[in-house]
Formats: sequence, C-alpha cells, structure tokens
Amino acid sequence: MRDHTPTEDPRWADLLTGGKLRRVTRWGEPVLHARTEPVTDFDDSLHELIRDMFATMAAAEGVGLAATQVDLGLSLFVYDCPDDDGRPHKGAVCNPVVTLPTGRDRNLVSGDEGCLSWPGAFQPLARPDQATCTGQDPWGTEFTVTGTGYFARCLQHETDHCNGTVFGDRLSKRSRRKLDEQHEELDHLYPEDWPLHPKG
Repeated sequence: MRDHTPTEDPRWADLLTGGKLRRVTRWGEPVLHARTEPVTDFDDSLHELIRDMFATMAAAEGVGLAATQVDLGLSLFVYDCPDDDGRPHKGAVCNPVVTLPTGRDRNLVSGDEGCLSWPGAFQPLARPDQATCTGQDPWGTEFTVTGTGYFARCLQHETDHCNGTVFGDRLSKRSRRKLDEQHEELDHLYPEDWPLHPKG
C-alpha cells in the first residue's frame, strides 16, 4: 500500500529521509505547556527541522511528533499514522487548526493514548473519531487533511501540542494519577536524551 501525503509534490521524498535525531522533551518543560509561534518562513531551515522530526519520530516509534517535543515553540507537527481503514498517512502540518464534528455527526471513541514526551504511560481518552486539520505544507501551500480512527486521534493530539496542551490535561484526576504512576515505573528505561540514546 502506498504511503499517502497531503500532496503528490515530489519534494516530499527529500523530507522523509536523511534527518538527524533530536532529544524528545518531557512534560513539565515549559515549551510543552505554552502556545506556539506560527511558522512564517518555509525555508531550508524548516525543511531540515522536518527531516529531523521524521527521523526522531521513527526512532522513538511514534506516529506523530510536534515541534514542541524537540524543544522548539513552533506550530508544526509531523505524522506517520494509519487511519480507520489501515491506510497509512504521512506528512507535516504547519499552523494546524483542527475542526471536529458536532451534533449527530459527533461520535466519541475511547482509546488508549500515550505521548512520546511522557513515555511508557497510556490511559483511555475519549475523542471524536473524525477530525479535519487545515494548515500549510512545508512550502507554505494551504491544505486540508481529514482523519478517521487512530489518525483522527493523532491529528487532535498533535494540534493540542501546538496549543500548549498535553493529553494528560484532558484526563480526569484519577486517570492522570494512573498515567503518572505508569510513567514513574518505566521512566528509568528512557535516558534523559532519548532517543539519542536508545530505550533501556
């Protein structure tokens, strides 16, 4: 099955390989809890960052990664995530805005959610099973991508990061306590500079 990107532009191939690993930030670090600045320069520096983010996401075995998770307060995330039909989606969104269904079209699904910035911990969180994300691609062209199932959850989770929200902020106090306990039990497996150094 062919990977899907928001555009057929052949320049995508250059952004999906060749990046270097960066450290993944952890919850509690200020960059993860503040609103980001918009991306305004769609230049080589941005493209280098996107390459690094794809490489870091792959090394950390994630399906999405926001710029705040590599310690940069930019409104940007990358993803490599399947949708409800198992179709893979791969791309990057600058300045994302998510629109969710309302009324009868809104269907909440509870599913385990985790975060590379709070590794080892998962808790159920109900989110709409469809999400539409609008933004700009790495060259500044506006586009829209709609996700279902797991991909919808990814689009919401990563856009939250761009707004200074981590998914633990959306949990009940009881679920957040469980999440933190899971993280504390497994945190010793993840070096401070993970994934520059692999999980233990």
